[in-house]
Amino acid sequence: MRIAFFVNDLEREFPNFATTMLAWQARQRGHEVFYVTPDDWLLDADESLRAHVRVVPKGKSVDHLAFFEVLKSKKSERRKVDLREIDVILLRNDPAIDAKDRSWAAESGILFGREAVKRGVIVLNDPDSLGRAVNKLYFQSFPAEVRAETIITRNSDDIKAFAKKHAGQIILKPLQGSGGSGVFKLDEGNKSNLNQMIEAIGRDGYIIAQEYVDAAKKGDIRLFMLNGHPLSIDDKYCALRREQAKDDIRSNIHAGGTAKAVEITHRELRVAELIRPKLIADGMFLVGIDIVGDKILEVNVFSPGNLVSCSDMAGVDFSEPIIAAVERKVKAKADYPHDFSNRHLAII
Repeated sequence: MRIAFFVNDLEREFPNFATTMLAWQARQRGHEVFYVTPDDWLLDADESLRAHVRVVPKGKSVDHLAFFEVLKSKKSERRKVDLREIDVILLRNDPAIDAKDRSWAAESGILFGREAVKRGVIVLNDPDSLGRAVNKLYFQSFPAEVRAETIITRNSDDIKAFAKKHAGQIILKPLQGSGGSGVFKLDEGNKSNLNQMIEAIGRDGYIIAQEYVDAAKKGDIRLFMLNGHPLSIDDKYCALRREQAKDDIRSNIHAGGTAKAVEITHRELRVAELIRPKLIADGMFLVGIDIVGDKILEVNVFSPGNLVSCSDMAGVDFSEPIIAAVERKVKAKADYPHDFSNRHLAII
């Protein structure tokens, strides 16, 4: 199988990224691995879709860290390929990273992913659904039972009324963004700064105001979902608890949060079950959900991270069932070349 990983920028890839681990696992299993960035697409005059890809040489590496050294070395060469030669593209970019300074790049994976689907490539997650999930409004389409109460507005009076309804305890964040960027917690100690918070977030668009879930004091749980189900190996779930850094409400690891092992209980599994139907309907192959108590705070459908940490804590390699699932999709497409849409293949 030939598998391409679409990322924001090779210079911003790191050894312990989930993408690195997935690409390493694919190569270990004998597959050809390519990397593609927003700069690389070419829709040619003959309507063929090509890409200037980074090709990782065939072989094996002792671990994902050694694989990353090969990826970044001169052993990995540039080559122009016809996308019809690729079996699968994993869209692993984060549009929010490019939204401000490279807006043209933010949705290029979605746009050219759709074109790749037309040419017979399996694209994961499904690009049409990702197009609807490019901002946090997608989150509102999940059952109200599992969502913290939320409003989305640019009107300061709306936000102040919402804060009053929730006794001054709310979270404010941008509609578009990721990684905990621009997130504020309003409470008794900083209520006088509400106007400044609204102004700071509102510069970039709509503002999400969300009720504060008290259980968030202990951080949140990142749980991976594969083909609509919690990802697990031998009753070990691909999950971790992300605890907040001192004096910071954000649990994101690269925002100072700390990763801890966690036991997944019936409560988290029930939340996963409630959102499963939509993930399946939308062809969301690999997703990271952030759970606090019995609520989901985020659904990361673009580039969920912490796969390496989850594997290390559980003592198993969660990249293996993910790539095995991709292999099954390629086999299903070969067996039923005209029977399944990309969205169906994404969750088979």
